[in-house]
Amino acid sequence: MTFGSRIAVVQGAPSAAIEDVFRVLVDRWRPTMRLAGVLAEGHGLADRACSAGFLHSLGSDERFSVFQDAGPNSTACHLEGDGMLAAAEAVCRDIDRGCDLVVLSKFGKLEAKGDGLYAAFAAAIAAGVPVLTSVSGKFSAAWDAFAASSFVVLPADPDRIEQWRCDQEAVAQRRSARSGEFSGTNSRSS
Repeated sequence: MTFGSRIAVVQGAPSAAIEDVFRVLVDRWRPTMRLAGVLAEGHGLADRACSAGFLHSLGSDERFSVFQDAGPNSTACHLEGDGMLAAAEAVCRDIDRGCDLVVLSKFGKLEAKGDGLYAAFAAAIAAGVPVLTSVSGKFSAAWDAFAASSFVVLPADPDRIEQWRCDQEAVAQRRSARSGEFSGTNSRSS
């Protein structure tokens, strides 16, 4: 059971497949949940070693360019840091406004160095909001150091992720009921 794991890391599939699962779930959740976060979108350019293109905000529908085009012969992936930071700032604003779930496409190279979406990850965790993400295998040690093993690993299976989300919702409802009991809002008058 995943009740205590406020962070779910989806692994076991290529990044593009995980992003597709995230998109399906976000479309399912949007009508009933306040979502914050960003999902990755490709740049659509042929013959590039790097597929990074844009981060799409779940809160504002804004798109942030995160790709530095090094040309078709480049074998390196160059991420545009300013776009990543702008996306992280937007996610932090959405978290501050209140949300039920934060979906962040990936903890990768920039986040491992404390850049990119790092501030958004930190803001979500500090706010106690459930986080759904993926972690690049190359940076799992940096993720482990950041998240301090307080996460659950899930397969790229929409049903398993949905069960985790429902577990998180149940935990939030129980916490809310308990805080109401302690504040006297659920007590009966004589």
